[in-house]
Amino acid sequence: MNSVRIDAKGLHYTPLNQLIRQAVLNGAEEIIIDNVMGQRFIGDGLKGNTRIIINGVPGGDLGMFMSGPTCIVHGNADHAPGNTMDSGKLVIHGSTGDAVAHSMRGGSVFVRDNIGYRGGIHMKQYLGKKPVLVVGGTARAFLGEYMAGGLIVLLTRNGVKPFDEQGIASGIHGGEIFIRGDFDEKLLGVGARKLPCNSEDMDRVIPFIREFAQWFNLDEGPLMEGQFYRITPASSRPFANKYTWE
Repeated sequence: MNSVRIDAKGLHYTPLNQLIRQAVLNGAEEIIIDNVMGQRFIGDGLKGNTRIIINGVPGGDLGMFMSGPTCIVHGNADHAPGNTMDSGKLVIHGSTGDAVAHSMRGGSVFVRDNIGYRGGIHMKQYLGKKPVLVVGGTARAFLGEYMAGGLIVLLTRNGVKPFDEQGIASGIHGGEIFIRGDFDEKLLGVGARKLPCNSEDMDRVIPFIREFAQWFNLDEGPLMEGQFYRITPASSRPFANKYTWE
């Protein structure tokens, strides 16, 4: 395998990303980046099938506009990983900040632990592509806000509460959210409804739970135990009653 190793210690994000892009242009199949500490925009706009292994904590907008590569983070990640991502995968061995998968339109994001506020905001399906966000732990408020398409799964592993924040799926008008474990319906945002999952629903989500387990070397069985609940749009126009028509 054509592999390139980059030491990011002390590097500003601009020269670091220039080195990454040059390695991709040179045909690197794998890029290993050591000592990452907050450098932003890693993987942004990259195309192809390069595998990028990040040792450390990448800064904001990891994989933004990315189309194809796989980024594996051995650590936490800052805000908005997967922002407007078109295809590819982000695999994060830790937790992330806010706005994970912001406006994501394709590909998959797997987060082993927890995510911050407004995860999956404005996720959408684009030209037949269906974005997927799978979170091993739980999320903060306004998960799936204004969601227009795609799939979010909260597995609530390690005994965390399924969901205990305000505004879940506020303004949702497409896509669906699966949560393992029950939660109070008063936490639903405007335009969202909660339904218990049936076997057909679970058939759609099980392949992504299995992939999650494979990435993080976990037993898939416990991740599928218990009752899952599905959050969907109650209407395609959740804020229609906010407007006055003459």
